[in-house]
Amino acid sequence: MNRIPSLDGLRAISILMVVIGHLAESEFRSQTATDVAAAFANLGVRIFFVISGYLITKLLLNEESRTGGLNLRAFYTRRAYRILPAATFFMVAVFVIFRHQLHWYDVAAAVLYLTNYDYASPWFLKHLWSLSVEEQFYLLWPSILKKWILPRQRTHILLAVIAFAPIYRVLCHLLQLRGHADGSFPAVSDVLAIGCLLAIFESRLLRISPRLKALQLPPSMLLTGLMILALLCVPVYWGMHGLHLTLPLLFLLWPVMHLSIAGLLLRAVQSPGWILNSRPAVWLGKISYSLYLWQQLFVYGKHVNPWYGTVLALGMANLSYYVVERSALRLREKRPNLDGAKIVVSIAPALFPLATRSEP
Repeated sequence: MNRIPSLDGLRAISILMVVIGHLAESEFRSQTATDVAAAFANLGVRIFFVISGYLITKLLLNEESRTGGLNLRAFYTRRAYRILPAATFFMVAVFVIFRHQLHWYDVAAAVLYLTNYDYASPWFLKHLWSLSVEEQFYLLWPSILKKWILPRQRTHILLAVIAFAPIYRVLCHLLQLRGHADGSFPAVSDVLAIGCLLAIFESRLLRISPRLKALQLPPSMLLTGLMILALLCVPVYWGMHGLHLTLPLLFLLWPVMHLSIAGLLLRAVQSPGWILNSRPAVWLGKISYSLYLWQQLFVYGKHVNPWYGTVLALGMANLSYYVVERSALRLREKRPNLDGAKIVVSIAPALFPLATRSEP
């Protein structure tokens, strides 16, 4: 599939929110300011989720339209090439560096992508909760698409997920799980579902756009402003309330925010702007996955130096992207049918070049 315009630029915005949010958390002395920074970092992750739901669904629907079905083995192999090498590079490095602070179940949760259910995970692995959510999404959603063929059935499933997520959070609160369940898959599945719905209804939404432009005052401009305002105000509201979950937040403000993310995503993809497609934005978007992995070590927490930490995080992200991720993608082009379980072993020289280099 050809590159979709603006997606790398949107990923750049997302990772900037995460990194700047974590840096601000380490610098601010006010608890309220720290909570607001954390809320914007969380918004960055939610933008990633909407993009993921949209992109994965669009890829699968295009394959279904082109071939008449879905090849799940090929899908999981492509995802393995994309996800596993950089994650393995990071995990092995962290397991070695922090070996004295790790329990076996923390390692198992990270390797099996279950960190979102490891409520006592150490700080240097805690951010892997979002990767765990992504992997669980990859396991569930393609199978649902393959089984439930009719668009109406798929839409009903996604709407049920969106309706259930806030109810699930309320149930967790009543069971006194509270913050422990925030990263569980049911709690954030509605964000991914919004992206999936966007991919399913994208063509219909685009048919409405010309009608809006025919009006004297383009509502699209006003709507865009309102969506941006929602993305600015909702995290501030959440942070000002100490990151406590309230009923207005769960049942009104977050759904509005998620719909705003989807609306801005559609507008950015269909009307690409030069900022989101500029070289710096595209570059940052391309390394965003590796940067998300490594930023936790260098910009998260009170112990970090914001300037040195940012430089080190960018350095490790570039090393991970240009040496590990791109090596895996080149291997995918040469050996597209390689089993996913063998992928990490196949690129071991790229993961650890010094350890595997033969002596002359």
